[in-house]
Amino acid sequence: MILILEGIVMCFVLLIVCVTGIANGPVGLVLLYEKDVQQRAVELGLTSKDKIRRNYVFCSIAMFVPLFVLPPLMVYGINGVTGFWDGFWQMSIILWIQGLFDRFFIDWYWVGKTKAWEIPGTEDLKPYIPVKVMIGKWFGTIPQSLRE
Repeated sequence: MILILEGIVMCFVLLIVCVTGIANGPVGLVLLYEKDVQQRAVELGLTSKDKIRRNYVFCSIAMFVPLFVLPPLMVYGINGVTGFWDGFWQMSIILWIQGLFDRFFIDWYWVGKTKAWEIPGTEDLKPYIPVKVMIGKWFGTIPQSLRE
């Protein structure tokens, strides 16, 4: 049960990063879109390549620091795990929960079914997450043991 709660914490962290990233419009996180959408946003004057690069650095820090810091803190600090394998599988479950949240809620629903991530002038480039990219994301989310 505690692992589910810790997974939900990680989902919340991801959600906060996304909400703050698109707070002033989805162009704030255009770095997460495919290159053709990024290029169109630059052509339309909605952003610049330098701003995309700068946002990439900030977004990477905001996404990856919690990803590498929080699960070990939760597993070894809160759960009291002492061994490698127990910590490994617990962190895997926490991150798997976050991955499923990312695939179902953020990618499929929020980006794919709402207008919250729609950048004006790029509607013809939808879906923003092409099938090939979505398959790759799902392949990365599904644990190796389920793929065999």
